[in-house]
Amino acid sequence: MTALWLLLHLTSLGLGITQPLVQEHSFQRPAVAWPSLFNFNLSREVEETIQIPNNRNAPLLVAVQVFVSNVFNVDILRYTVSSMLLLRLSWLDTRLAWNASVHPWRAVTLPRDSLWTPRLTILEALWVDWRDESPQARVHQDGHVELNLALTTETNCNFELLHFPRDRSHCSLSFYALGNTVMELEFRARAVNEIVSVKREYVVYDLTTQVPPQQLVPCFQLTLSLKNTALKSIIALLVPAEALLLADVCGGLLPLWATERIAYKVTLLLGYLVFHSSLVQALPSSSSCNPLLIYFFTVLLLLLFLSTMETVLLAGLLARGTPRTKSSPSSASRGEQQDHENPGPNPEEAPRGVKGSRRSWAETADHIFFLVYVAGVVCSQFIFAGVWMWAACKSDPAPGEAVPHGRQPRP
Repeated sequence: MTALWLLLHLTSLGLGITQPLVQEHSFQRPAVAWPSLFNFNLSREVEETIQIPNNRNAPLLVAVQVFVSNVFNVDILRYTVSSMLLLRLSWLDTRLAWNASVHPWRAVTLPRDSLWTPRLTILEALWVDWRDESPQARVHQDGHVELNLALTTETNCNFELLHFPRDRSHCSLSFYALGNTVMELEFRARAVNEIVSVKREYVVYDLTTQVPPQQLVPCFQLTLSLKNTALKSIIALLVPAEALLLADVCGGLLPLWATERIAYKVTLLLGYLVFHSSLVQALPSSSSCNPLLIYFFTVLLLLLFLSTMETVLLAGLLARGTPRTKSSPSSASRGEQQDHENPGPNPEEAPRGVKGSRRSWAETADHIFFLVYVAGVVCSQFIFAGVWMWAACKSDPAPGEAVPHGRQPRP
């Protein structure tokens, strides 16, 4: 009771609450008593109000409600995520209670700096923007204190990108009260999802809070569970890759002796190389559990390269054997006479006969390779689908993940 009146008198002198607030609640004390506030005993009582309340043998319990209003700027390349939060803290400070029968006011508002409040630090934060630089605490007549803190922050997040773009990750925000110990202070937290916008590539599907055990510094942890909607990545990555692979398979239907086939295959390979180079920059990399799509697109590149090399080699061998069918003019005239005597098929129809039972060994090898290639492409798709469904990978733990905050370093 005395501590609260001391705070109100100091604020009336311009050291705390604004003068209109004191006038509104009509806190009136004899003016002759004010100078006594500055003696040693009363100043020490005021200093005690900015110390953590003594809860006897138990730590002071601070209830925390975390309202998550927005999660944005999820950057998987930088492994960061931005979020907007509202922290509502409440605790009991009996030193600030007053007799309701004497002073029938339900609550008063005090500046944060005029009484004890938890000083929070986010361990994973790159930067924190506290929206209100001078927040006000509301004190009720029974000594309960409420404090609202609004903030925007960007934090590190260990994304699990093995199944990108259908990945799900858990991002943690650890709030520490570095000015206290676990013997003095204890948090009890819960989270409330107030996100109303779902027009995001990553959406929040769950929120959880916990108090990590075996910590030397009081803390609580908020976990954001994110999932990728995957629509953008499927359209930009998977569809072009599968289209190129299907076009390469269809290119095997072109005749081996057709010069357009080599140009077609080489064009596809060059186009996929450009696509693959941009893909490497778009996909994140990690020391462990890299996205499966990286391996998938690498396999597609090897398939396209193998198909192009097969076409170039067999077409080259077939072209080397073509000049042997040419003959001298005398032999050509004898051939014409023989054709008049024994009319046979038109030379222009010779390529059609190659497709029949008289195929050359090169074209036969090309046909066998085409069947094997189609089977390999189909099998690779099924194998990748199976690996996608059953593969699991857990990232290596961070060096200090298992070490409580404030513990002595290991030898």
